[in-house]
Amino acid sequence: MKKPAGKGGRKHLGPDEHEVWSHTAQSIEPLKRAKGRHHPAVERAHEALPRVAHKGDAAESKHSAAKAAHSKAAGMKAPASLHHTAAAKPKAPPPIATFDRKKVRKIRSGQVDIEARIDLHGMRQDEAHIALVRFLHRCQSKGQRWVLVITGKGKIADRDDDAPFDMTRQRERGILKRNVPRWLDEPDLRHLVVSYTLAAQQHGGDGALYVHLRKG
Repeated sequence: MKKPAGKGGRKHLGPDEHEVWSHTAQSIEPLKRAKGRHHPAVERAHEALPRVAHKGDAAESKHSAAKAAHSKAAGMKAPASLHHTAAAKPKAPPPIATFDRKKVRKIRSGQVDIEARIDLHGMRQDEAHIALVRFLHRCQSKGQRWVLVITGKGKIADRDDDAPFDMTRQRERGILKRNVPRWLDEPDLRHLVVSYTLAAQQHGGDGALYVHLRKG
């Protein structure tokens, strides 16, 4: 509070004026500073300002992100059944069964017709195997159940004396008689074949086989 000028604009006060001024100045209390005004909009604007990152904040952010990722992974675990279910293995074909004796008698007597036949007699081993596989697949696809496979007896009694000697041909004929039953027992043909047995004499005897095919 400034000290007032004297009467008439004088710079110095008289004794009476000075006494009044001193008494007044002692009785006056200083005004309290006005509190800063608080406005919600200003606070929201301050919160919207970008926050300056510190080293401690970066470490805390990494820790929080790692914790969140771990929680997410824990919540997305695969079902237990996927971990314990083994890969499905292809079902093995059943073993060759014993040929039905009643069917053998009916085939021999002509009561059951032979629906198809193949003659491997004289073929080489690789040719005979391919021909047999194709024949059995074709018969099953047609719904045929009773077929005849002729292997040859592997003997030279039926050899033509005028034909040139062919040791390979004779050897292959004997191999087919032994190998055709083995081929029928292998998995790639066993799923087609129910059973097989030697044919009757009128159908080739021990140089031929009756083969019972599965339903397609």
